[in-house]
Amino acid sequence: MDTGFDLRKHGGVDVFLRDCPTRAVLELIAGKWTMLVLVALEDGRPMRFAELRRRLDGVTAKVLTQTLRALEREGLLTRTVYPTVPPRVEYRLTGLGQEAGGLLQRITDWSQANVAAIEAARAEFDERAARPPAAAG
Repeated sequence: MDTGFDLRKHGGVDVFLRDCPTRAVLELIAGKWTMLVLVALEDGRPMRFAELRRRLDGVTAKVLTQTLRALEREGLLTRTVYPTVPPRVEYRLTGLGQEAGGLLQRITDWSQANVAAIEAARAEFDERAARPPAAAG
């Protein structure tokens, strides 16, 4: 399928193309736990694993570990291990992570400000969908 001008041939990216590396970044950022980790760390204060897990109600240790590793790999957060017994590990956003966290914080704010309107629209839709079809005539 031709999507038009391919920017990759000219050193750019085109997120609408299947093989564009931007899609992998968007896939990571769009993940529920990724978004919440970035917002939780967005204030710049480092957090320990247990603190993050308590903050992100419902996340499993396994999923949080996978999320943190993926964010570290992509350069969005740093993991600092302190030589104590037991070892103390802190997570903090990098500059790139702070930028992404700020964007996601605005999405979070929008979501919280509009949740009532979205729930009302959902209820209205479900009510319409539950009605029997009108007789043609």
